[in-house]
Amino acid sequence: MVKNLFISVISQEKKEEKRGSVEFQIVNFTNKIKRLTSHLELHRKDYLSQRGLRKILGKRQRLLSYLLKKNRVGYKELISKLDIRESKIP
Repeated sequence: MVKNLFISVISQEKKEEKRGSVEFQIVNFTNKIKRLTSHLELHRKDYLSQRGLRKILGKRQRLLSYLLKKNRVGYKELISKLDIRESKIP
């Protein structure tokens, strides 16, 4: 549901863009983060899922910092579309 919504927003705007692009990967990680967060609300003691969530958060943060260095305008547009906070690291 949420996953398809975000993917459709990105795919409608840039159909020729590849799935390996940084933007697509960030959207994909954001969808996984939202899904794991909702899972952890029900299963608070699922420590393996907590670890997986922390790993995905780190990967997304690294991709966001890479995108910030390479394409500042694309970074600003993506974080506004996904409704995520701007990174603290410049």
